[in-house]
Parts: sequence; structure tokens; C-alpha cells
Amino acid sequence: MDAAAATHDVVIVGGGHNALVAAAYLARARRRVVVLERLDRVGGAAVSQRPWPGVDARVSRYSYLVSLLPRRIVNDLGLRIDLRRRRYSSYTPDPQHPSRGVLIDTMDASATAASFARTVGAEREADRFAAFVSRLAPLARAVFPTMTEPLPSATALRRRVGDDALWHAVAEAPLGDLLRASLDTDLARGIALTDGLIGTFSYADDPSLRQNRCFLYHVIGGGTGDWDVPVGGMGEVSAQLERAARAAGAELRTGATVTAVSPDGEVAVDGGPALRGRLVLSGVGDAVLHDLLRSGGTDSTVAPEHAPEGAQLKVNMLLRRLPRLRDAHVVPQAAFAGTFHINETMAQLDGAYSAAEAGGIPSPLPAEVYCHSLTDPTILGPELRASGAQTITLFGLQLPHRLMMDGVTGEQLLDAAEHSLDAVLGEPLRPLLYDAPDGTPCIEARTTADLERSLGMRGGDIFHGALSWPWADADAPGETPAERWGVDTAWDRVLRCGSSARRGGGVSGIGGHNAAMAALELLG
Repeated sequence: MDAAAATHDVVIVGGGHNALVAAAYLARARRRVVVLERLDRVGGAAVSQRPWPGVDARVSRYSYLVSLLPRRIVNDLGLRIDLRRRRYSSYTPDPQHPSRGVLIDTMDASATAASFARTVGAEREADRFAAFVSRLAPLARAVFPTMTEPLPSATALRRRVGDDALWHAVAEAPLGDLLRASLDTDLARGIALTDGLIGTFSYADDPSLRQNRCFLYHVIGGGTGDWDVPVGGMGEVSAQLERAARAAGAELRTGATVTAVSPDGEVAVDGGPALRGRLVLSGVGDAVLHDLLRSGGTDSTVAPEHAPEGAQLKVNMLLRRLPRLRDAHVVPQAAFAGTFHINETMAQLDGAYSAAEAGGIPSPLPAEVYCHSLTDPTILGPELRASGAQTITLFGLQLPHRLMMDGVTGEQLLDAAEHSLDAVLGEPLRPLLYDAPDGTPCIEARTTADLERSLGMRGGDIFHGALSWPWADADAPGETPAERWGVDTAWDRVLRCGSSARRGGGVSGIGGHNAAMAALELLG
């Protein structure tokens, strides 16, 4: 297809936050760009919604924290986003003795050390944990700035890190080795291991290193590894990106279901005329893209072993007040302000993997909880704020989509999550739930099946497939702009711009930025 036959320079399939980033950059460069989103709103998983009718509470329904969004994208697009740092990194009660727990206070090292000493009987474990976190800092400082640049080689990035032993421990050996060498207790090792299991079905010594790749993405964000709360919820991030894209002149079409894509740039839309782009950017997962290409007459398959599979449960709740703890040394406002780890020792996390691998629901279910409204009360209406109500988000781990395919229900997973949480609280959760005007409790579970059904995420995989290392493979050609930016597919005129891009995953905008940079090079 020549340029004259195209209706647009770029047609973007899917309207998630990465697609909005790509659209904004391309439109600012005066390219004709259209975004096609099948839902009635853009933003994908980065949205805020009121799930309970008559209740003035907006929750980040799917994704919920920001770490990987580069300042470069915020500045380039003029985004007005307020990201707030949490004072408390995490609270982890001892599963065997929930009356004691580790509270990591980023502003009080002595308090952190005292909580380690009370919980694991060794104050030095606090020093070891701090040293472990500090050791990762060069990795974050070296890797994160490259995320919005052409893919570096592994050799060049290893040189920038300047610590061959660390590089080997994170990029070449199972994460469990590093955790056992750095930390002495099962509890502390579990606190660290959770970063390798968010949405990823794996275990400490997994030879595939899936856990290592997930861990790397979680510890490099912003060059510090900090995870921040977006004021107004995740929907405010998408709203700012939508504003930037529209202001730049991008066309955003909602209710536009793409039915087929051709490698030559033709995109079929249900109920409307086909569009033709000089390039097509895919903001959907690879499995969905390959189905669209097959519908467009292309011989394209996804091998079953590479089919995406999410591994998580998200529960949104509104409570009348925060629950009491069993730990007399920690107040709920501190415990719930950071990440509250539930039954997440390293042994429990690995045991949960084995249970799920065998087809069962892990018991106890590893999970983590945090309270958005403690850091950002604006997501609650005035009456709710005055009443002391708080939102609670629970994220369950080691729940692969295959369990849902085998008949496990959302109600069963919710029961497992409540049982696990109740085991470490000072009182049952259920009586604390806020009631909607119709009398129903304000709690909802979003399973991998829900994500697949509502957002089109195949297998409920929040990463659209396995995460990849954020550097070029040794044998990668890197000859084309798409290859250099890590957004290539098997088709020259089709690029990835979503979480399935080489450096996709998380609410980052990185996939969209890099696809736009490659597209601008290709369009000339």
C-alpha cells in the first residue's frame, strides 16, 4: 500500500494507556493517528470506577500503583499527575505468630530494626535486608534510564551496572540463590520474593527465571524501585494521557471493535469501513493480535506453550474502618499504608506454587493488601471520608488461570483470600465491609477470567505474555527501527505498542513511547 492509499499514518488497535502514549507522541509529531478501542472508554486496565451503585468511592479496579512510568513521558506529554510516595514500605506479620510483624519504615531505620528483632529474633536481619535493597540500587540506576532508549545490549548494560556478581544473581541464576545468600530468615526472603511473583506463576528456584524477570521490573522503577500512589486513582493517569492525545490531534474512537488486521496495514472494524494505516500499532496482547491477523488472512499461530496465563486475584473492598491487628506494636494506619504481606514467607510462596501446580487453591493463599485512601483520600466522597471509611485492595498470588479453566470459581478464590487475611487480623473482615444502599457488601473479586472477559486480556495475563529482559539478546539483529526499540513483530508494518512489547508490563507507557519512536523513524 502506498502512502496515498492510507487513511492514516498509524492505526492503533486497542486503547489502553500505552496506546494513548503512542497516539500522543505521534500526533504531536503531526502524524495522522487513530486509536480503536472496543469498550466505551479508553484506558484499558488503568481506570478508576465506582463498582458499588450509590457509593461515592472510586477504586483503581485493575492496576493500582505506579512505579515504571518514566519522568521523560510525563514531561514530554505535559501530564499533570500527582504521585505520592508511601512512608511505610511494607508490614509482614509472622504467619505463625501474627501478634508480631516486620514494619519497614523508610523514615525510621531504628523502628524497622526493632520490628525485625521482635519478629524474627535477630536485629541484624534488618541490616541484611537494608544491605540487600542497597545492593540492588545500581541495577535500578543503570537499567531504568535505558527503558526509553533503543535496546542496549546485555554486555553494555552489564558494564553499566558495574557488579558482575549482582548481574549473574539477577539475570543468570534463579532468584532463590540470591535471597538465601542475602537474607537469613524465611520471612525476610518472602518479603523480597513477592516482587518476583506479581502476576507471575513461578517459584524461587524456577530455572526459567520468570521470577527473576518479574523481580527486575519491580525493583528498577523510577531508578529507585519505589511504588507510588496516583492521586485520583489509576483513572487519573489514563485521563491525563487521553487529554494529551486529544490535545495533540489524535483521533480516539471508542465502541470500535477491530475484527481483522492485515500485515499491509488494513484494519477491519465491526460495522464500519476498513481503515488503512501506513503502520499498525498493536496495543493488544500477542495472542489477540495473532487471532486478528488470522482473521485478516495471515498464517499466524501461537504455540500453546506460549499462550499467556495470568496468575492473580484482585479484590476491591470498602470498609467502615480499618481492621484491628493482633500486633500491639503497630497501628493499622501504618500497617495498611504500605504493602501488607499475608502468608508470604518464601516457603509459603513456594508451597503455594506447588499446590496450584497440582490443581488446587493454595491454603493459605499468599496475598498482599494496601489502603489507597490512606495516602489519597480524594477517591472517597466527603461523607465517606468523614465516617472513617477506607478502601482496601487485596492482590492474591500463585493463582494461575488454569485453575479457572478447571472450574475453580471466583467465589472460591474470594473465600480463600478472606480466610488468609482473617488468619492474621485481630478481627474478622466481613463485618467491617461497608454496605451499599441496596444492602450488598462493598466487595468484589476480579479473577483472571474476569480480566479476559472484560478487558480482552487473554488468560487474564496482566503482562500480555511472559515478561522479557529489557535488553537485546546476543543474537538479536537490531537492524530495523522496530527491532532496535523492542517493538517488532514478524510483520514489518505491524508494531507492538502495549505490554507485549519488549519492555512492556505494568503501568509505564514505555511500550507506547518506544513504538512511537520506532514508528516515527519508519514513517520518515
